[in-house]
Amino acid sequence: MADTLVYRAEGEAVASGGDLYGFTVTEWELPATYPPFAALLFVPTTWLPVPALKLTFLLGNTALCALLLHLSCRLTGLRLRAPHLCAATALALWLEPVFQTIVFGQINLALACLILWDLTRTRTRRRYAPGKGFAVGVAAGIKLTPAVFIAYLFLTGRVREATTALAGFASTVLLGALVLPGASADFWTRRVFETGRVGKAWIVDNQSLQGLIARVTHTADPGLAWALPTAATATAAALLLTRRPPTATATATTPADPHGVLLAALTTLLISPISWSHHWVWCVPLLALLVAEGRPRLAAAVAVLFTARTFWLLPHQGDLDLRLPWWQQPLASPYPLLALALAAFVLLPLPLRGGAPQLPASSSSASTMR
Repeated sequence: MADTLVYRAEGEAVASGGDLYGFTVTEWELPATYPPFAALLFVPTTWLPVPALKLTFLLGNTALCALLLHLSCRLTGLRLRAPHLCAATALALWLEPVFQTIVFGQINLALACLILWDLTRTRTRRRYAPGKGFAVGVAAGIKLTPAVFIAYLFLTGRVREATTALAGFASTVLLGALVLPGASADFWTRRVFETGRVGKAWIVDNQSLQGLIARVTHTADPGLAWALPTAATATAAALLLTRRPPTATATATTPADPHGVLLAALTTLLISPISWSHHWVWCVPLLALLVAEGRPRLAAAVAVLFTARTFWLLPHQGDLDLRLPWWQQPLASPYPLLALALAAFVLLPLPLRGGAPQLPASSSSASTMR
């Protein structure tokens, strides 16, 4: 649980008035990489001894896995009884991104739950759920990559929710600046641009487009070879999302467009400079979507891919990640290759078809996607 120890060190730096971005911990010399607001949230981690803290993260992430499954079913219209939810949770724990999140003591499951909870909140008689979008902004304030979901809200015509999300993000920045002015100035003017601070982009742990292209081209800095495909991917996703009907017209039982949400999530993981394998916990709602659409074979294949751990089987000590032969490249980058394939053949064509896709009879009859 190396990342848990980093979070604890961040909390200690805040509590003691130390340099938030000047320390490293664990044998891997890991630094703090999140905004100051996140460090404020980590202060309670200092209240427990390390063994109790690790147990808390273990149990908490297991519970969050069950919650993510529940929210994924709510997003896609699936109905799972409690025994089936428990069984599905037990299986989901073996998905490599979920398993690694628990092993590292990460917060990926918490962020995914926060985003999905907000996006799937049903409307009230006032048409909008109060404060809908604010939690998305808070998630972006904890770990910057969820900010793509703010763009998703704008692109799909949910301007009110998008502006609320921006307000939530701004609130986290303001709170961090008020409590930790020095650390905030350091982060937003300097640290946020130090992408190398997060880690080496070319190692197999990085399952983003940059990691894939760096390994394929055998160069640690792929430059335009990475920037151009990333820009093209972001542009294609943005154009597609603008063609989807605004989800503000959805009924109370269809509060979010599952294809749009998953497209935004996969795009985030692809275009981020670094998407560690444990960031791909969005495989859980992806699997729920495939099951809800009556694609059991594809869902099984995707589940196998996310449990195979092929990139951990490759030689990756030192700079061996940059010297992989051609036939090992698919094994080194299974997640971005899968995301590109699914976006092209499963998620992208849907807005171009006439009418909405029909869910199988086992799904909720009220969960028609628009």
